[in-house]
Amino acid sequence: MTRDQLLELGWILPSIAIPTSMLVALLVTAFGMGIHVPSYTGVIDPRLAAQTPPFDQPGLRQVGPDQYQAVLLAQIWYFQPREIRVPVGAQVEFVATSQDVIHGLRIQGTNVNLMLIPGQVARASARFARPGEYLFVCHEYCGVAHHTMAGKIIVEPR
Repeated sequence: MTRDQLLELGWILPSIAIPTSMLVALLVTAFGMGIHVPSYTGVIDPRLAAQTPPFDQPGLRQVGPDQYQAVLLAQIWYFQPREIRVPVGAQVEFVATSQDVIHGLRIQGTNVNLMLIPGQVARASARFARPGEYLFVCHEYCGVAHHTMAGKIIVEPR
């Protein structure tokens, strides 16, 4: 092989290897680790969010063995409810919306990271394998008291 062919090969191999490794990483995270982009799951009237099921009764409800649904309603500067208690090992589906401005929902130690747009219903799931407290916060600036918009999930041992 000539020197020019080696230089050309030095450029061709990384230009094939880098996109291939990025594709493999994408497939592993999507299918192996279950990390997906949150999807559109419905629309409600944001002015009537507090009267529209399931947001008229925010909180936690058991939907199966070790399966729960947590309904969260974001309002200016607070989440309703601010505290959720689940048993260790529980799979929790979070269903959330905003009734006023754009908010965010980020749960520490999980892959839950949602943008809460007024009237749009957002969903994400997480499994809580270890007992402890998991903080959830609003990650979209929503006004002067944005820093107070937080809550926690308490994962209790069985």
